[in-house]
Amino acid sequence: MLKKLTQEQQDQILERAIEEFGKNGPERAAVSEIARRSGVSVGVIYKYYQNKEELFDHCLEHSIELLSEVMNDAVSGETTLEGTFEKLIRACITFSKEHAPYIQMYHAITHTRDGARRYAQAIEALTASTYTRVLKQAQQDGQIRGDLDPGICAMFFDNLLMMLHFSYGCDYYRERMALYCGNTDDEQIVRQMMLFAKGALTGKRP
Repeated sequence: MLKKLTQEQQDQILERAIEEFGKNGPERAAVSEIARRSGVSVGVIYKYYQNKEELFDHCLEHSIELLSEVMNDAVSGETTLEGTFEKLIRACITFSKEHAPYIQMYHAITHTRDGARRYAQAIEALTASTYTRVLKQAQQDGQIRGDLDPGICAMFFDNLLMMLHFSYGCDYYRERMALYCGNTDDEQIVRQMMLFAKGALTGKRP
């Protein structure tokens, strides 16, 4: 009989799995490698997860929960769109630095064919509804232009945040950011992104 794992051991398996999925994608990731790096047998992992897809889904759910907490903290209690955007940008940078394997896993999903619709709905549904709601309210309050479509602009803003995630969490995009920005520090990135977003949404020179 297999010995039951402690919560710490289960968490370790989850983190090693996220790293493996981020490195190789959900299709090519190897459960044997996850087991080896976790210090357990493959049989132990399959005691907790029916198959690799279930393990991946659990990793995805875990990362979405963590990212949702970060996002909800950023949008709660703010009355101005500018303040909300700044908190989201800063949270994006911090999350990507602290949880780079999570970002790499998201990136791996973007070029997978199997389950693309399901993964997109799982990851994007919350951000799409939240950003659209925030922009609609800002429009009603007169903080942004009235001729903008909140849903489309929400996608544009999320595109910026997604690329910011990749720029801090994935090697290729780190090099890309260095090429464009040189040795720019985080504060300059925040300031410039705020100027860019404010100009686009208000139609006024910041």
